[in-house]
Amino acid sequence: MPQSLSAVYLHLVFSTKDRRPFLTDPVLRSEMHAMLGGISNQHDCVPIQVGGVEDHVHILARQSRTLTQSDWVKELKRASSIWIKDREPTMGNFSWQTGYGVFSVSVSNLESVRDYISKQEVHHQKTTFQDELRSFYRKHRVDFDERYVWD
Repeated sequence: MPQSLSAVYLHLVFSTKDRRPFLTDPVLRSEMHAMLGGISNQHDCVPIQVGGVEDHVHILARQSRTLTQSDWVKELKRASSIWIKDREPTMGNFSWQTGYGVFSVSVSNLESVRDYISKQEVHHQKTTFQDELRSFYRKHRVDFDERYVWD
């Protein structure tokens, strides 16, 4: 085959360090989501939906053919941390958790995942981030150890 083609969709989830509510300001949160989408797009991981609440984010994107998942996440966290500290001098202690969860999404489920991410504020009136992530792990049959998931 003379060219390399792919269509891999991912739902990425990660939190702030210790799930601290750094993103309580709706304007700052919206700008962070836009920044994450822009960073993702710059690395050829086309964002479909970015959302979240004060202590974590969700990104639905089409994965780049040439960038690994771990390099994508590393760059998202690195660049957005620099951005928020430059934008808000009071955010000097801001950081993301070390790990992340990433889950495959079939084309037939893209709209439902997009909708789910867009309704994060409503969803988290009833469910904690920890319960949400546990649910994703179970749904996607990911084995995990509670001792190493939360930081």
